[in-house]
Amino acid sequence: MKHLKLITTGIAFSFFILTGCEKEPESITSPATAGFSAQHSSELQINADALRASLPEGFEERLQHSTVLLSNPDPQYRSMVNRALAIEEDPNCDANTATSLWLDEQLADWFDANGRLDPNIAFALNLAALDLPTYDALVFENSSDNQYYGVKGQYTKQVTKAFKDLQRFWDISSEDIVLAAMHGSMLTNKAKVARTYEAVYGMPPAMAAVYADAMVELASGIPQLRGGDHPIFTFNAFALQGFNFGPYGTIPDKIIMGDGIMDAFAAVGYSDVAPQAILAHEFAHQIQYELNLFGSEDSPEATRRTELMADAYSAYYLSHARGATMQWKRVQQFLQVFFNIGDCSFSSTGHHGTPTQRMAAAEWGYNLANDAQKQGHIMSAQEFAERFDAHLSQLVML
Repeated sequence: MKHLKLITTGIAFSFFILTGCEKEPESITSPATAGFSAQHSSELQINADALRASLPEGFEERLQHSTVLLSNPDPQYRSMVNRALAIEEDPNCDANTATSLWLDEQLADWFDANGRLDPNIAFALNLAALDLPTYDALVFENSSDNQYYGVKGQYTKQVTKAFKDLQRFWDISSEDIVLAAMHGSMLTNKAKVARTYEAVYGMPPAMAAVYADAMVELASGIPQLRGGDHPIFTFNAFALQGFNFGPYGTIPDKIIMGDGIMDAFAAVGYSDVAPQAILAHEFAHQIQYELNLFGSEDSPEATRRTELMADAYSAYYLSHARGATMQWKRVQQFLQVFFNIGDCSFSSTGHHGTPTQRMAAAEWGYNLANDAQKQGHIMSAQEFAERFDAHLSQLVML
C-alpha cells in the first residue's frame, strides 16, 4: 500500500477508507482507465499554476481546518470523518491485501519513477478532492429517487433490490431512510462542488465559486483522476442518523454507497455479493440508530460492540431463508476479505474488532438463522440485539 502511505505524508484530510488484512489472491484484475493517459502536458502545469495563483492566500490551511459538519452530534460520523487517510503500521497487520493491492494499482500513475506524488494531483487533494464527494452526498443527496450505483450504474439493481428487501426483513420503521450514491464525477460539476464548499467549509458564494472553478479544471484536466471516477474518491460507504443542519434543513437518516468501495470488491472477485453485504452492514447501523443501541461512550470497546453487532445483523439477513438466501460458503468467502480491513489500531476509538472477532460475530448471526426451529421465522431486531449482547463477552475473548 505504498502509494497510499506516500499520499498521507502530505495530505491530512479526513477520509474513511476500507482496506484490508486478507490474503493476497493469485491475481488481481485492474479495470481499464477509460482511455486516460498518465502523460502530463505543459499546458496543464501552466493552468495549475494559474489556478493556484487565483486562490486566496492560505487556501490549503482553510480547507485543512475542521469543517462545519465536524460539529454534527452523531459520534460515529464524526469519528469517520476524523480518520486520516494514513494506514497505521502494525506488525500484526499485512497491508498487502487484495483490496489494498488493487487500490495501489489504481494509484500507480499518480507518482513518478522516484515515488513522488504528481504536484497537480497534490494540488487537487489540497482542495479537498478526497472529501468533496462524501460531503456532497451527505448534505445534498436526500432522496432515494433517480439514484444509480456504480460509475456506469452496474450495481443499481443489486443495491436497490437489497434495500427494499432489508426494509421488508427487519421490523423497524425504515421508510424514512434515504439510500443514495456517492459519485466522484461530482468533482467535475461546478454547481455541486461550489455548494459543498459553501455548506461544509463555510465559504461565501463568491469564494466557493473560485475554489470550484479550480477543482473542476483539475478534476477534468488531470488524466489520472479519471474525471473524478477514480475509486479513491468514493472508497467508502456509511450510515448516518438524521440531524438538523442549519440553513440546509434536516438531513434525513441515510445510507450512502460509494462507487469505489464496490468497484474494489468487484475487482477481487466479489461483485455478486459485495453490494448486498456492504448495504446489509450499513442497514444494521440504521437498526442501531432506530433502537438506540449505540453506547454513549466513545471508546474502542463501544465501537467494537457496535461493529460486531452490525456484522451479526448482516450475516443473519444474508443467509436467512426469508432474507437474501445467499449460500453461506460464498458469504464467508466475501466476509473473510471484508472483515480484514486493516483495522490494526486496537486502541483507536474507531476500532471495528479483529478479523477473527468479526467473523465469529457473523458466524453467530448465521447460526442463529440456520439453527432456528422455524426457518421462516424472522427474529425481531430488538431480540436479536439482546441475544447478541448476551453473547458479546465470548466474541471479544477470541
